[in-house]
Amino acid sequence: MAETLTVRTPGLTTVQDLGRVGRSRYGLPANGACDQHSARVANVLCGNDERAPLLELTALDFAGTPSGDILVAVTGAPADVTVGGVPAPQWQPVPVRAGETIRVSNIREGLRVYLAVLGSFDADHLQGSCAPDTVLGFGTTLKAGTELVLHTTCPPLVHPFSGIPLFRLHPPVPLIRAPWTIDVTDGPDQADFGDTAARLYTAPFTVTPRSNHIGLRLEGRVPRRVTHGEILSRGVPVGAVEVPAGDELLVLHRGRGVTAGYPVLAVVTATGLNALGQVRPGQTVRFRHRTLDQAVTAHRAQRNAVEALKERVRTAFDTLRIPVPVPLGG
Repeated sequence: MAETLTVRTPGLTTVQDLGRVGRSRYGLPANGACDQHSARVANVLCGNDERAPLLELTALDFAGTPSGDILVAVTGAPADVTVGGVPAPQWQPVPVRAGETIRVSNIREGLRVYLAVLGSFDADHLQGSCAPDTVLGFGTTLKAGTELVLHTTCPPLVHPFSGIPLFRLHPPVPLIRAPWTIDVTDGPDQADFGDTAARLYTAPFTVTPRSNHIGLRLEGRVPRRVTHGEILSRGVPVGAVEVPAGDELLVLHRGRGVTAGYPVLAVVTATGLNALGQVRPGQTVRFRHRTLDQAVTAHRAQRNAVEALKERVRTAFDTLRIPVPVPLGG
């Protein structure tokens, strides 16, 4: 009989992965983890494929109890993590014995925390992803008592010298803390804003409570379109910085629809999108202009750091004889 993780405190938790890659052509939003880097690292630290299902905790506390011995990793925003009431580190693999409760509380600075388990969870998939889709009504809302089926368990891991951490894998930990600086590249309609386009970079914008995984709404000194004429609905990327009529910017995130008709002033970079996935309502952000080459270089550096972490995890798991049921995906 398969082991399970029983949810004790659900908070606002969903089963996520990296989303539906390549499905926008069929009209499906990408969805998936809002902070893709933290999600990737959590899975890699557990020896999983980086695309494996894991838990995304948004703002509220979470607690769960496994029926068997497991290995977990908690990444993302700073939080208090305990196992059986004992403090445990983030951004490192952590053993959890059968019957012990892992608790994540006091999520701060950022908005989202990711919890991965060695071997991952059993989850329903739609078009190659388990990511919830609020438009289609796909996905499971976790409740107290929900039992998540685990694909595997982990033999007990005890360090021979008490009090010394079992793992020191040096994962690439991003700075998750306000004030936020978000990198963007030029959008296709930048010229439509004339001299007012510079407002995007000269003053902060405040994230409003109407923001969610579909898009962030920001208040501030909004650039104004100086040209006239209609903009036809067209495909828009995740990260598009749109300027609708009014006093807000709209930054599309992973749950965005695939078409829109507002002018696109800029596009948030891949690394910038990870940071935006952590910004809380009421916090302020500043946008920083980057060239395409700079954006690609930053993204490659982040991905290379994850690839290097995979090698360290392989070595550590081999040494400790931790069975890895699925390949460490690339």
